[in-house]
Amino acid sequence: MKPVYKAHPWHGISVGPDAPEVVTTFIEIVPSDTIKYEIDKESGFLKIDRPQKYSNIVPALYGFIPQTYCGDKVAEFAREKGATAIKVGDGDPLDICVLSSHHIPHGDILLQARPIGGFCFIDKGEADDKIIAVLTGDQIYGNFNDISELPGGVVEKLKHYFLTYKNLPGEPQHCEIAYEYGKEGAGEVIKKSMEDYRDLIFNPLK
Repeated sequence: MKPVYKAHPWHGISVGPDAPEVVTTFIEIVPSDTIKYEIDKESGFLKIDRPQKYSNIVPALYGFIPQTYCGDKVAEFAREKGATAIKVGDGDPLDICVLSSHHIPHGDILLQARPIGGFCFIDKGEADDKIIAVLTGDQIYGNFNDISELPGGVVEKLKHYFLTYKNLPGEPQHCEIAYEYGKEGAGEVIKKSMEDYRDLIFNPLK
């Protein structure tokens, strides 16, 4: 018998046949986590990145879309839309927040999500987009088709988290949201990140 190994969450799992309308998502952290976990790129296991700062807890399921990468095409797309401060992509898979009315107690899971918008997020001059999505089939959030339909408080809570989750006392803020986009924009960013991933894998020295 051949040995069977766990697939690497970034490289070994498909983004899904219906992307960018519906995407496979790997969840790293959930709202109840007081530790920020993130994928170890080499092994594919979750690792501890850092304790969450103060009371700033992620307000939704948070992870990334497999076989995506924030590289030159994502950065160029953001600049074309007006985010001229962006120099490069952040070199990570594309981040995604998934809204759900269900209590999901831990990360290290896969789910299917439907993107409805996102934020063009800049971290020290790097494109670090945050896709906002809903869990497919969710009884409450599953009825939303675009970020513009969400209650304002939900969007503001997401923005506040990302604008403050790296803040340290006495240090200048280096994160900003250049602009918000809807479902169509999210689809374009996802497609650009899929192209960047193909370049990373098949043209690594480009």
